[in-house]
Amino acid sequence: MSLSELYSQNTRVWIPDPEDVWRPAELTRDYKEGDRSLQLRLEDDTIREYPIDTQSKQLPFLRNPDILVGENDLTALSYLHEPAVLHNLKVRFLESNHIYTYCGIVLVAINPYEQLPIYGQDVIYAYSGQNMGDMDPHIFAVAEEAYKQMARDEKNQSIIVSGESGAGKTVSAKYAMRYFATVGGSASDTNIEEKVLASSPIMEAIGNAKTTRNDNSSRFGKYIQIGFDKRYHIIGANMRTYLLEKSRVVFQADEERNYHIFYQLCAAASLPELKELALTCAEDFFYASQGGDTSIEGVDDAEDFEKTRQAFTLLGVRESHQISIFKIIASILHLGNVEIQAERQDDSCSVSPQDEHLGAFCRLLGVEHSQMEHWLCHRKLVTAAETYVKTMSLQQAVNARNALAKHIYAQLFGWIVEQVNKALHTALKQHSFIGVLDIYGFETFEVNSFEQFCINYANEKLQQQFNSHVFKLEQEEYMKEQIPWTLIDFYDNQPCIDLIEAKLGILDLLDEECKVPKGTDQNWAQKLYDRHGGSQHFQKPRMSNTAFIVAHFADKVEYLSDGFLEKNRDTVYEEQINILKASKFPLVADLFHDDKDAVPAPTTSAKGSKINVRSARPPLKAANKEHKKTVGHQFRTSLHLLMETLNATTPHYVRCVKPNDEKLPFHFDPKRAVQQLRACGVLETIRISAAGYPSRWAYHDFFNRYRMLIKKRELASGDKKAICRSVLESLIKDPDKFQFGRTKIFFRAGQVAYLEKLRADKFRAATITIQKTVRGWLQRVKYRRLKGATLTLQRYCRGHLARRLAEHLRRTRAAVVFQKQYRMRRARLAYQRVRRAAIAIQACTRGMFVRRIYRQVLREHKATVIQKHVRGWAARRHFLRLRGAAVVIQCAFRMLKAKQELRALKIEARSAEHLKRLNVGMENKVVQLQRKIDDQNKEFKTLSEQLSAAASAHAMEVAKLRKELAHYQQSPGGDGGLRLQEEVESLRTELQRAHSERKVLEDAHSRESDELRKRVADLEQENALLKDEKEQLNHQILSRSKDDLARGSAQESLLMKRELEEERSRYQNLVKEYSRLEQRYDNLRDEMTIIKQTPGHKRNPSNQSSLESDSNYPSISTSEVGDTEDALQQVEEIGLEKAALDMTVFLKLQKRVRELEQERRKLQAQLERREQQDGRKAQVEPPKNDIDLDQDADLAYNTLKRQELESENKKLKNDLNELRKAVADQATQNNAAHGSPHGSPDGYGLLLNQLRLAHEELEVRKEEVLILRTQIVSADQRRLAGQSAEPNINARTSWPNSEKHVDQEDAIEAYHGVCQTNSKTEDWGYLNEDGELGLAYQGLKQVARLLEAQLQAQSRAHEEEVGGLQAQVEALKEEMDRQQQTFAQTLLLSPEAQVEFGVQQEMARLTNENLDLKELVEKLEKNEKKLKKQLKIHMKKVQDLEAAQTLAQNGKRHQELSRQVAVQRKEKDFQGMLEYHREDEALLIRNLVTELKPQALAGAVPCLPAYILYMCIRHADYVNDDLKVHSLLTSTINGIKKVLKKHSDDFEMTSFWLSNTCRLLHCLKQYSGDEGFMTQNTAKQNEHCLKNFDLTEYRQVLSDLSIQIYQQLIKIAEGVLQPMIVSAMLENESIQGLSGVKPTGYRKRSSSMADGDHSYCLEAVIRQMSSFHTVMCDQGLDPEIILQVFKQLFYMITAVTLNNLLLRKDVCSWSTGMQLRYNISQLEEWLRGRNLHQSGAVQTMEPLIQAAQLLQLKKKTPEDAEAICSLSTSLSTQQIVKILNLYTPLNEFEERVTVGFIRTIQAQLQDRNDPQQLLLDYKHMFPVLFPFNPSALTMDSIHIPACLNLEFLNEV
Repeated sequence: MSLSELYSQNTRVWIPDPEDVWRPAELTRDYKEGDRSLQLRLEDDTIREYPIDTQSKQLPFLRNPDILVGENDLTALSYLHEPAVLHNLKVRFLESNHIYTYCGIVLVAINPYEQLPIYGQDVIYAYSGQNMGDMDPHIFAVAEEAYKQMARDEKNQSIIVSGESGAGKTVSAKYAMRYFATVGGSASDTNIEEKVLASSPIMEAIGNAKTTRNDNSSRFGKYIQIGFDKRYHIIGANMRTYLLEKSRVVFQADEERNYHIFYQLCAAASLPELKELALTCAEDFFYASQGGDTSIEGVDDAEDFEKTRQAFTLLGVRESHQISIFKIIASILHLGNVEIQAERQDDSCSVSPQDEHLGAFCRLLGVEHSQMEHWLCHRKLVTAAETYVKTMSLQQAVNARNALAKHIYAQLFGWIVEQVNKALHTALKQHSFIGVLDIYGFETFEVNSFEQFCINYANEKLQQQFNSHVFKLEQEEYMKEQIPWTLIDFYDNQPCIDLIEAKLGILDLLDEECKVPKGTDQNWAQKLYDRHGGSQHFQKPRMSNTAFIVAHFADKVEYLSDGFLEKNRDTVYEEQINILKASKFPLVADLFHDDKDAVPAPTTSAKGSKINVRSARPPLKAANKEHKKTVGHQFRTSLHLLMETLNATTPHYVRCVKPNDEKLPFHFDPKRAVQQLRACGVLETIRISAAGYPSRWAYHDFFNRYRMLIKKRELASGDKKAICRSVLESLIKDPDKFQFGRTKIFFRAGQVAYLEKLRADKFRAATITIQKTVRGWLQRVKYRRLKGATLTLQRYCRGHLARRLAEHLRRTRAAVVFQKQYRMRRARLAYQRVRRAAIAIQACTRGMFVRRIYRQVLREHKATVIQKHVRGWAARRHFLRLRGAAVVIQCAFRMLKAKQELRALKIEARSAEHLKRLNVGMENKVVQLQRKIDDQNKEFKTLSEQLSAAASAHAMEVAKLRKELAHYQQSPGGDGGLRLQEEVESLRTELQRAHSERKVLEDAHSRESDELRKRVADLEQENALLKDEKEQLNHQILSRSKDDLARGSAQESLLMKRELEEERSRYQNLVKEYSRLEQRYDNLRDEMTIIKQTPGHKRNPSNQSSLESDSNYPSISTSEVGDTEDALQQVEEIGLEKAALDMTVFLKLQKRVRELEQERRKLQAQLERREQQDGRKAQVEPPKNDIDLDQDADLAYNTLKRQELESENKKLKNDLNELRKAVADQATQNNAAHGSPHGSPDGYGLLLNQLRLAHEELEVRKEEVLILRTQIVSADQRRLAGQSAEPNINARTSWPNSEKHVDQEDAIEAYHGVCQTNSKTEDWGYLNEDGELGLAYQGLKQVARLLEAQLQAQSRAHEEEVGGLQAQVEALKEEMDRQQQTFAQTLLLSPEAQVEFGVQQEMARLTNENLDLKELVEKLEKNEKKLKKQLKIHMKKVQDLEAAQTLAQNGKRHQELSRQVAVQRKEKDFQGMLEYHREDEALLIRNLVTELKPQALAGAVPCLPAYILYMCIRHADYVNDDLKVHSLLTSTINGIKKVLKKHSDDFEMTSFWLSNTCRLLHCLKQYSGDEGFMTQNTAKQNEHCLKNFDLTEYRQVLSDLSIQIYQQLIKIAEGVLQPMIVSAMLENESIQGLSGVKPTGYRKRSSSMADGDHSYCLEAVIRQMSSFHTVMCDQGLDPEIILQVFKQLFYMITAVTLNNLLLRKDVCSWSTGMQLRYNISQLEEWLRGRNLHQSGAVQTMEPLIQAAQLLQLKKKTPEDAEAICSLSTSLSTQQIVKILNLYTPLNEFEERVTVGFIRTIQAQLQDRNDPQQLLLDYKHMFPVLFPFNPSALTMDSIHIPACLNLEFLNEV
């Protein structure tokens, strides 16, 4: 391709420009050979002639096509030269806000001077595990590349960060270390990664300062080695430092500051612990105020000081050492303020003894004031004969003071670095390391001195290493691709390095001059002129004899020799150092020991490193002033060691660029950028790449990109390599312009641009043809459409005009007819209207006059009547008003009183106390009536006896009189007859009187009986009324609460659902964290086991339940004895020496011993009391009665209890409790909602309390009546049986209303009362037929005794509680006295001792509290377990007793029937229970859990192991063996965990056990006996429910286990899918031919790329998900769980795809959006085909859908911006802007998104409250829900296949 073809019309070029460095232009005419100038058109349309050098014939640089502008890798540009690199960086930085760009193996980082949200944890995880060329350039990508190569190649790595001051070197190095700390976090709990990061604030405080170019400039170089173990976890670190700028301690230029630590100390001087430093503001100190402004905008020095102190603490620096460090730093500030005064003689000076700063300096360093005062102004001269003390001049003394300050700071700096290295050191073996070098870049100032010379010397060495590495990589790439290797000429700076470090070089001559006693800078400069005057890289300035110029690789630098010797010597007077050595502070004295005089050679990393770096020269002897190493020699030695380390590692380069000197955010200065690019070697990399074949294309990518240039007949061949060869040979004639490699095609610079031009021309020609054809077709269609429309319009218009004319004629004739008729009608109506009006007026007028006269007469008459009545009415009204007012007042007052009384009566009537008072009154009345009835009965008996006696006497008298009458009748005489008659009459009268008296008595008796019956009826009626009132109130409460419940139910359900989701998510995260910690614990335990494998030492297996350690639930915790045994076992394992150090274990054992001793004493006391009670009972206890009587009494009691309570009590109690809870909850909610404490809800609460008390009282009465009835029935049975023995007092009697047993005496008295009541039943049975009043009376007596006993017990408990509180008060008093004594003793100690003593006291207190709390928890768990066991034992005894009694009765009555039943039960079918022996449990778990393969149950019932396990559990429940249930469930859970741990990456196994665990959980719920889980059960299934045990807590354990298995299942599925997602969703061409391929550049040649092709298509992802779905369905996993699984997987697909889209520029294009939409539609179709569309998976893909739409939408006008904002609701503002910035056209027909359009989007979205996170958290996991899913199978229908080898299970 000739130059005329390249430089044709409209070709775009770059021309030099003094302002912008390079300026774009365009040729207006073709270039021809021999032309001396080019005619160019600039961007402002001005025409310019560009001259061409006739000798070099250098034409302007060509511009790259627009499609290549903004590339991630500069080597991907077709034309590689300086203007292309500068323009690409500028476009990426300003338009896309991308600060990182690759340049081959170099990462170019431009400082944005603004905080960007691209360094979060989500970004770190996004780059972790990714290849370097797959993601956008980033410092994390370089760090990941280094980490990956270290792990893959097992070779140490280095990251070299360089650049100017202010370019961002320190920040880049900090982010690289943060990446390593996050990705390679320490496996132990040492938190070494936090310590590595904590070293940064310390080093920034003591080594960074504000300069004119940077507010946080590192004034030293450092190389940090981060060590890794074999698992590539961080285990330690080591730091080396280089060339600290000590001169900054004593001098700062304008607008600069000293090191940050000085200003931090001054800002925190007001702290109490820093008062002794005697510091004030920084402006008061000379060393801190020379630069002017002492503050930095946006920096809080006090806050930074706190961060520095925290970092010191984290690294293990004690508080005392921190204070010592601060004292030394403060002493330097005071030393700078020491005033040295000149004496009269010019060669002497002095310091005032009263100088306060000198005193502070000596006090802080602990040195003698007089000696320091003397030697600051004198120095010692040592000769061969004697020693002289000589005074110093003022300037010499100031120089000596400054030298001392610099030396002190340098020694302190080295000591701090040493302490940091000690904190980061580890004893573990280091397998490999990654070094991060943060070193100064090339520097050139107006005045350059010794520091700049050393910095540029280091950069020369680094540049040489960089050039050789780049050259080596190029050579490896060519050899790998089998390209003929041609030597590439690159710049070699070895001559410049030899000039500096070779023999008799600049440094050698400088050291030699330093050894000369009177050597000067001028003499040294003259030696340089003489020695190196002819060197190519050394020059002498024309106008100076003290300066020299060195031609470095970046630029020529002029150095001023003044001060070189002094800085190289770094002289400090020995007398001053000796004073510091004698300091009374150990730290100050240690800083200046002899072994510290010489700077120690930097050490390498910890042992185990593959590199053993040592100095090439033997160490020198003890240093003295003559043989002390110079600074230049030390720096050269450390630099050689650094280069050896770097050469032994694989380097990675980060070049930081400062975009402007004003520190403006996103402002680009081309001059400054080009200067730094030249200095840092980026352009050299470009030049080396351009010298060879910079553009590399894979055959597949080249074929896809340029297949339109291939002819159709050539496409018939299937060999892509052959096709590419043929098309290139036909398109590019020069064979040297390209080479065919093994897997790639190599192009010279500019060839890709030529191919792009041919491709664009091809597309343009095809586009023109398509446009021509389409436009012609559109015009023809438009013409035919217009012609047809015109004819149709003409036809319709003509018809419309004709119809309109005919309509007009018809309307005209009709209007004439209408006018005639209308005028006639209007005239007739007007006449009639006038006539009617006249007649009406006359009639009205005449009537008006007559009515007016009549009304006047009538009014006068009525007026008189009205006056009469009104006057009477007024008088009556006045009287009535007065009377009514009085009546109203009376009524109101009476009503008020009545209401108050009624309210009080109602409250009293509803209260339980009133009911008690009524009952008490009723009891008294009943007793009185009973006594009255007894008296009347006695009186009635007396009267009856008297009446019978009188009747017998009367009969005898009558008989006697009759005899006498007969006798007299026989005898003669009439007087006797009369007398007898009179006597008869008198007797009759007396008889009638007796009859009347008897009648009166009977009437009185009947009247009193009627009154008693009436009274009882009234009481019963009152009771019925109370019940009715209670029912009415209940109904009212229900009616009132129903509406409120209905209104609040919806809102409450939503709130509850949301809270439940949040709580479930938190809980499952805790379960996930627990499982992770459990796994980590197992790993650590394995490691410890491996470490501890020594002879004679073996850990005994723990006898605790493994479920305890796995599930961590209180219900299965071990006892205190078990914990103590474990603690003892731990002591035995770790040894006595280590155990003595473990204070927690020791205190726990000690406290446990005390507890056991107390418990032994208590048990012994209880045993003694029990023996005494048994002895007393043996003496008092009467002989026992027959056992049959006890059984009969218990049987009668149980029968009555079942009859009375089981049918009614449960139902009524449940209903009433539910009603109370509903009303109470509603009342509470209403009260909270209305906020009124005195509203109706309080009335509801009062009413409910009254109802509850009345109900409890009623229950007490019922229970007491039942007890008394039982005793009555027992007494009747004994009386009927003829048994007159005393009743069995020791019979087992249960008092439902009290937990205590009834005393024997109380029981005897109650029984005697019942017997007396029974004896009286015959007398007053007619009064109360069922005897309830008597029973109630006797029951009340018994209740009174029980209440009295309970009251006494409560009083005793109260007294015990008071005693306990008094004991606590005494203990607190003793504790307070002890603390006061301790406090008094503490005040006598020093402040440091006080702090340490306080910390010890607090640690002891917290330890004791922790132990107390632990013991309390253990006791509560122990009590809970004990109570549960007792409850189970009592339940078992009751059930056994009931069963025994039932079987005994049935055995007596139906012996034959029972035998028949027993025979039939043996003949029944399988009952759904499996029996096994205890010793077969391990075999059961092995065959059914640990060694079971899912494939073995392919044709069996899904979840068969779960059903088998439940049937075994059911049998253990049936035989009431709680230990067997506990052991089986524990072994099952541990077996499942073991299987899952073994198959941690097996999806099928994990899914299998997830389905079985869920099914076992469902079975435990379905057959638990809980009515809520039994609604769908059949009658047969209800028979399979558990009878004895409540396994609720085990259900919780299984639920947590299910969550863990679910999370492992998701993790496995994500691990399988994640490598496929990016390739399938973004890179694979689902729609063939849609996407093009852009040039990829050098990064695709990264060594991190694998050789194989691991691309996946969407069909592979769908096949994998279909496989997952099939496995889960075949294994019987619940459909709801399957839906949740795929919702989680689709969220992960969305998050990974969107995150890659946000971090990859090459996939943000229109074609990618189309591919993405197609892929999403395929996934949605798959969801619908699998009936998974209801899982919510589509909703999780909404952000990805909107991102695809955003890539396809137009991005030009404000309307497009509004459409984007309205559609992108699921994307955050940052994500939208990021996608728009990354949007890249794949060809020249697409347009880039302008910066203005992006600003419009940002303005419209500024009101959004979006999260600051850019990327989606692909690790986020939705909370899983396991809904209850009962099984339709019955246990007896399940068949156990023989392949399970469970023959030892017996079917029951």
